[in-house]
Amino acid sequence: MQNILFTNKLEVKVFHQLPQDAIDIRNEVFVDEQGFQEEFDTDDGISTHLVGFFDGKSVATARIIPQGDKCFIIGRVAVRKNYRNLGFGAKIISEAERVITSLNGKAIYIHSQLQAVPFYEKQGYVPTGEKDFEEDCEHWMLKKDL
Repeated sequence: MQNILFTNKLEVKVFHQLPQDAIDIRNEVFVDEQGFQEEFDTDDGISTHLVGFFDGKSVATARIIPQGDKCFIIGRVAVRKNYRNLGFGAKIISEAERVITSLNGKAIYIHSQLQAVPFYEKQGYVPTGEKDFEEDCEHWMLKKDL
């Protein structure tokens, strides 16, 4: 029940350029915490970015990459460490799906780190294809049809 209360208090904003709040969260989670070196790429320039705010502080982010043929990739999903397990990850995914639906999207893919696969399965995503590695970290592709 507590997760629902916190989730309802997350305000998600949509940006068409990579905002500083998303940069800060991704640096904190992927670079500082997980040790990734190549966090930012050309997909950031063509993506729609979401940032979730709790009590005015940016705590979660994700990006949506158009793939053509009504397919999209949700990526770079990150929640600051002190704000995990409060429903914010599910909320940012839900809001990304809402944006994709408004764009007449029909399929969503997520390239997930192995440890996050169960989280995405709870959101209705199904593993597809085989594993691969990004900077020596095992990843799986997941899909959800809308």
